[in-house]
Amino acid sequence: MKDSNSGDRPVDRTRRRATPADQPDVSNPLQLQATQEYRVVRPGGRLPTEHSTERIGAAVRVIRQRFAGTPDVAIVLGTGLGELASRIETRAVIDYGDIPGFPLSTVESHAGRLLCGTLGGKAVVAMQGRFHRYEGYTLQQVTFPIRVLRALGATTLVVSNACGGMNPLWAPGDLMLISDHINLLGDNPLVGPNDDSLGPRFPDMSDPYDAALRALAREAALERGIALREGVYVAVTGPNLETRAEYRMLRALGADVVGMSTVPEVIVAVHGGMRVLGFSIITDQCLPDALEPTSVEKIIAVARETEPKLTDLVTAVVERL
Repeated sequence: MKDSNSGDRPVDRTRRRATPADQPDVSNPLQLQATQEYRVVRPGGRLPTEHSTERIGAAVRVIRQRFAGTPDVAIVLGTGLGELASRIETRAVIDYGDIPGFPLSTVESHAGRLLCGTLGGKAVVAMQGRFHRYEGYTLQQVTFPIRVLRALGATTLVVSNACGGMNPLWAPGDLMLISDHINLLGDNPLVGPNDDSLGPRFPDMSDPYDAALRALAREAALERGIALREGVYVAVTGPNLETRAEYRMLRALGADVVGMSTVPEVIVAVHGGMRVLGFSIITDQCLPDALEPTSVEKIIAVARETEPKLTDLVTAVVERL
C-alpha cells in the first residue's frame, strides 16, 4: 500500500523502540539467531558497510604508493577481455591480496590483479578479474573495487562479460553492446545506509549505459567491420546454468542474454556518477526448444575466440574518449 504522502517514491522509515514483549524466546535457537542477525537502526544510527569512506581511502592509499596517476577510464576485464591486459602499458601491477578490502577471486579464469598504466593514450586502471555473488561474496564486497576505482579519479567504466544468448537471431561468438539490464540477483549493492558523499540515496537508472559511449562503440565497430548486436542483459545468481523454463521466463521478461555478473558493478558506478559502457560475448545459445548441454570449458573457448574483436573494439573506444 502506498504511503499517502509519498506518491510513487520510496520513503525511508524507522522502527519503533523494542519493548519487552518483542524480546526473542531464548529457548528457540532460530528466533534468537534471527534477532541477533537483524538490528534496528534509529535515525543517526549506522550499520556496518563495506563502502565506508575509511575503507575506500585505505585501499586508495595503498594503490597510490605504486601508481600516482589519475585514471581516465576504469576497465573490468571480465571473460572476453583478458587479451586487453597485454595491450596496457603497465606502470604498476598490484595483486588484489595487497589492497585492503579487495576480495580474492576464486574463479580460475580471473587473475586477481589491478593493472595501472595507459591504453590508447589514456590513463587506465584495469581489474584483471572480478567477483561474483555465487562465490559467496556480498554485493557490497563484489562492488567495493568500483568505489576504489572511482575514488582514484576514473569517470568512465568499461565492463565485459560472457553470457548465454536467448535471442534466436544471434549466435555464439557474437558481440553485444549492453543497452540496458535486468537485476534478478535478489539483492542490490546499495541496500543499507547511504553515504551522500558517494552518491544519492535513490539514483536514477533510466540510462545506466551511456548513450554517447554506445554511439562511439557502434561507430568503431562499423569502421572495423565488426558485427555488434545491441540488447538487454539479465543478471542471475548462478552458479548453475538455467533450465529451459527459466530461459523462457527470462526471454519473456525482455532479456536478450543472461549472465552472472556486471549489474552490481554498473549500479554502483552509476550511483557514483560514472559513465558506463558494457559489452557481452555470447558464448552459447540458450533456446529452450533446442537447448543442448554445455560446459564452462566450452564457454571459455568461445569467449577466447571472440576476444580479439572485443579487444580491438574497446581499445578503439578508449582512444576516442
